[in-house]
This record gives sequence, C-alpha cells and structure tokens, in this order.
Amino acid sequence: MLRGVNRTLLGLAGLVLICGGGALLAAGLGVGVPSWWPWRGPDDVLLADSTRARWHDQGWWWPAVIAALAVVVILALVWLLAQLRRRRLGEVLVDTGDGEGAALRGRALEEVVAGEAGSVDGVARARVRLTGRRTAPAARVHLLLEPHASPEEALSRLSDGALAHARQSAGLDRLPAEARLRAVRHGPRRVV
Repeated sequence: MLRGVNRTLLGLAGLVLICGGGALLAAGLGVGVPSWWPWRGPDDVLLADSTRARWHDQGWWWPAVIAALAVVVILALVWLLAQLRRRRLGEVLVDTGDGEGAALRGRALEEVVAGEAGSVDGVARARVRLTGRRTAPAARVHLLLEPHASPEEALSRLSDGALAHARQSAGLDRLPAEARLRAVRHGPRRVV
C-alpha cells in the first residue's frame, strides 16, 4: 500500500510542478497565455506588493503561516520515516516458558523455511520474508515451480512442512503466510 501512496503523491507533485513551471515559463517567455492566467508577460511579478501586504497587519496571519508550514514539515518527516522503516522482521520473540523469552533472528528463520520449502520436489527456488511484529510474525513466501510440479502439492507441503515446523520451533500459536507461485520459464520441447 505504501508503494501506491508514494507513487500517487510523487505523481501529483510532479504534475503540479511541471504544469506550474511550464505555465510560468510560457508567461516569462511572452508566449500567449489564457486570459484568466494571473501573469501576463515577462514584466509581470508573481506577487504584487498589495497582495503580499494584504494580511501582514492581521494578528492571525503569521501564526497561521507558521502552523501551515509546521504541518507540511511534520507530514514530510512522517513520510520520510515511513520510507526508512524496515519492512523485514529483525527478530521473532520465542516463548521459552520461563517468563523471559528468547529472540530468534528473523533472517535465520527465513533461511530455514526457505531451505525446507526449496527442498520439496518440483520447487526450483523458494524465498521467504517475515513481516509483522516480533510476537505475531507473518510470512511471505515466493515459490518458483518446475514445469512438472503440482501447485497443490507444493502448497500443502509448504503449509504442512516448512511453515508448520517454523511455527512449532518458534513456539508461535499461528504463522499466517501468503504464498506466491510462479513457474520456471522454459523453452518449448522439440519433438524428433
């Protein structure tokens, strides 16, 4: 979802900047602009003195400007932090039964699940990524299937094998998973 929001915001910002810059460039070069356009030619200014000083002596003007700029800065910082947030789970909290718990590296669990899923007959390659929270992880599994593989069998072995073993070894009540299957590209067979 974040990727879609990023693309939409960047697309809208780019569109506004290109349209505004192109219109200002056209007015600055003296190219014909529509009659409703506020700037007519190269000698016109963006903000006249009367426009700039209109709200200057009002008591609410500067606090409103500062508040609006602060909101823009806060939204930009939130967006930046969302970009820097790690999408991969760093560790999984394992309940050891003594009340303390242990931390299991997320990459280690990913590699073990990917190795076990990749060893299933018909699976050419498996990639696993853990997401979610430390106490409630979720798995995203990408399986690359050989041409002779049965998707149903690969999924059942993934859920009954690799994911079940990971859930049991980490002491998790549940390990929801999203599996994406793709077939290996192969050339046509030649009949002799």
